[in-house]
Amino acid sequence: MAAAAALRHTYYWRAVLVSIVALAVLTLLGRLSWKLRRAQARVLEERLDHARRAEYLAFHDNLTGLPNRAYFSRLLTKGMQHARRYDKRLTLLFLDLDRFKAINDSLGHDAGDELLREVSRRLGRAVRESDTVARLGGDEFVILLPEITEPNQITQVADKILASVSTPFTLVGQEFRITVSIGIARYPADGEDEQTLMKHADVAMYHAKEEGKNNAQYYSEQLKTDSLERLALESSLRKALERQEFLLYYQSKLDMATGRVIGMEALLRWQHPELGLILPKQFIPLAEENGLIVPIGRWVIYTACRQNVAWQKAGFPALSMAVNLSARQFLDDGLLRDIKGALQASGMAPELLEVEITESMIMQDMPKAVRVLQELRDIGVRIAIDDFGTGYSSLSKLQAFPLDTIKIDGSFIHDLLDNAGDRSLTEAIIDLGKNLGLTVVAEGVESAAHVEYLRRHACDQIQGFYMHEPQPADEAVLSLAKWFDNESTI
Repeated sequence: MAAAAALRHTYYWRAVLVSIVALAVLTLLGRLSWKLRRAQARVLEERLDHARRAEYLAFHDNLTGLPNRAYFSRLLTKGMQHARRYDKRLTLLFLDLDRFKAINDSLGHDAGDELLREVSRRLGRAVRESDTVARLGGDEFVILLPEITEPNQITQVADKILASVSTPFTLVGQEFRITVSIGIARYPADGEDEQTLMKHADVAMYHAKEEGKNNAQYYSEQLKTDSLERLALESSLRKALERQEFLLYYQSKLDMATGRVIGMEALLRWQHPELGLILPKQFIPLAEENGLIVPIGRWVIYTACRQNVAWQKAGFPALSMAVNLSARQFLDDGLLRDIKGALQASGMAPELLEVEITESMIMQDMPKAVRVLQELRDIGVRIAIDDFGTGYSSLSKLQAFPLDTIKIDGSFIHDLLDNAGDRSLTEAIIDLGKNLGLTVVAEGVESAAHVEYLRRHACDQIQGFYMHEPQPADEAVLSLAKWFDNESTI
């Protein structure tokens, strides 16, 4: 009995021990299973987050957070399908910032990125919540306006966008302005598929740029024809320099005090093999957009300097030679190197070269403009501000620039005798030039009456058809010979 009781006691405690161990093992296994489930859940959640992030990055612009080209393509296609099914209409706006590259180049890419982010925020505030703003890349944006098709409604939206973007920006502690050009295409009138509608909105946007930028233009079939002609012209333009199709015309500048020719201005022309002589206003904007203006401008400087020296070797007095700089050329980092190279290659004295810039060019980025102009002055080159009176510079700011010459725009001279406003402005510019110690040149002089009026008001120099029209070099040299041989006076 005692032995049996002892054995039962032993089995009892063994069972208890086994139960405790089993319970501990089960508890441990339960905890391990719970941790495993938690780990599995965490891994699953991380994978889901990664997938959601990857999907977001695949369809959104990482700089602005706006829908990207791929996502917008889906949204536009879906919107057009909905409009087609329910007989609705929609409008597409294609936007491109004006002169963004100049700001990006002068202030750096960080400032350019911040500008793009702020533009995206402004665009979002300028439209409805139901509208879609997307960034295609670079400085191109698109906006989808569902169920807005009436021209007055579209125009109101476009005007609101133009006003919003043109408000001054503050970048790197400085205030800047930038504008936007907008192309408008409507579904289904201007395209019944995504590719056609986008292309036509793009065509309209380029027309807005050609119309002076900072405006909105609607697509039309005529624009399509013009766009094809533009593409053909661009293709020819890319080959024009290597085919030596460019040439310079020259127009003299006369000194009012002596009546003698004291300088020439070099004016670019394009002798197209099929279209004939093309004036700058027809191809310079195109060359500005695609960057060809830089090598073309370099050719102009070298050619003008060589021609100046050739005339001196032919026995003519040392005349000043003026060349026009485009906006992109003025901001190009190689400008100073190109001018120094042209002077050295031709042997022309630096003080005989005068570069002409416009008000809008120097007001776009004042600090850089002052720096570039001072570098030009340091090597002896003279600086003229062209077409004065047509820009937006203030007279107080004009004093900040190292200038030598101020040129009165020919549009004021044309109606000088009949328009009191033009007379007042012309006289004010002459007085301004005198007070700042600048040489004042009147462009567009066409009659003896113009000459007499400008003489009475102490204008220093004149230029225009009254003397002669711009001429190629071989004809200009004959005009020079006539002036100097006859000791012509005005």
